[in-house]
Amino acid sequence: MAVAGLALAACEDTGVMAGRPADAAGAPAAAAGSAAPGARIVLAGSPFGRIVWGPGRRAVYAFERDGRNRSRCYGECARLWPPVLTRGRPVAGPGLRRSLIGTTRRRDGRRQVTYAGRPLYFYAHEGPGQVLCHNVDLNGGFWWVVDARGRRRP
Repeated sequence: MAVAGLALAACEDTGVMAGRPADAAGAPAAAAGSAAPGARIVLAGSPFGRIVWGPGRRAVYAFERDGRNRSRCYGECARLWPPVLTRGRPVAGPGLRRSLIGTTRRRDGRRQVTYAGRPLYFYAHEGPGQVLCHNVDLNGGFWWVVDARGRRRP
């Protein structure tokens, strides 16, 4: 619990809050040919430029310690940084490359959304439209929001 408090304090100190991402308001859309709807990933504005957002207008992050299509965030890390999960094929919104969106299997078998091979996560203490933890060193590495190419934002 003390780790969670420190992580929250570290991210809240950034004081950065984005407005509502204009094109992230929709509910998850069904992918063509998929029985289950997949998580909808969109590109929208933030104080860091246009970044990738997940369902519920929540900013998504990449973890520097992850390998290509391989998560290293489990346990306490995953409680603070929940993975962006999907049941169906994830959907790339306007401005994102469909060829860069995919999934990787987590240890428990669930499918985590990836973009440009990077597993994606939410920050547990953020609400819709917020970006509180960009470029912070927590849980053993840096966390970054990413752009349309899947690269970390400055």
